[in-house]
Amino acid sequence: MQNVGKDNERSPAPSGKRAERNRHAIVAAARELFIREGFDAGMDLIAAEAGVSKVTVYNHFGSKEELFTEVVGQAMGEAHMTMVEVRTRVAATTDVREALLQTAHALVAAATDPSRLALRNLVTSELRRFPELSQAYQEHGPARSAVALGEMFGDLCERGRLTIADIELAVIQFFSLTIYPHLIVGSIGTSLRPDLADRLITDGVDLFLRQYQPRPAHQPLS
Repeated sequence: MQNVGKDNERSPAPSGKRAERNRHAIVAAARELFIREGFDAGMDLIAAEAGVSKVTVYNHFGSKEELFTEVVGQAMGEAHMTMVEVRTRVAATTDVREALLQTAHALVAAATDPSRLALRNLVTSELRRFPELSQAYQEHGPARSAVALGEMFGDLCERGRLTIADIELAVIQFFSLTIYPHLIVGSIGTSLRPDLADRLITDGVDLFLRQYQPRPAHQPLS
């Protein structure tokens, strides 16, 4: 993959308002082109689409992998902000079922956003050539969402709304019941019908609560 100079010879990234605008334009152009053209989209084309020179692109990003990592980071950061907003709303509610329904709907909406889904599929398709891209995607996306969801479950446990012994396991189970089916069908270019997606979320949350909602001491597990 092309680089300009060695990493230890690179100058500091440009700063200032103009540099910030250029960086934003580069990332926006790269995101659109990666989705449309795949990872083979050239840096020349990205520069032209952003309205800057190729040198300017390399002043901000030393390689295409570095630029793609930034694109993925920003896209996943948008999804993470959704979780932050959801967690704030959940903290104020006393209806745990409604809180989990809202959480599931928000997570599914973020996961099935066309641009983020396209980036995920692009990462998957490039695993053999660039395994480090998968690590970048995981760190910026699923791992952050899992941590945020785990913290939310921890908050609900502290408030006595849930009883979870293994939060890491519960996070995987919640994702499996609500989000993973969308990612599976999305990987082959299709999507779930809206009515089926709604039932999946509702039944998934109810199954989750059946396992983790506190029960009276005398009430056995069904």
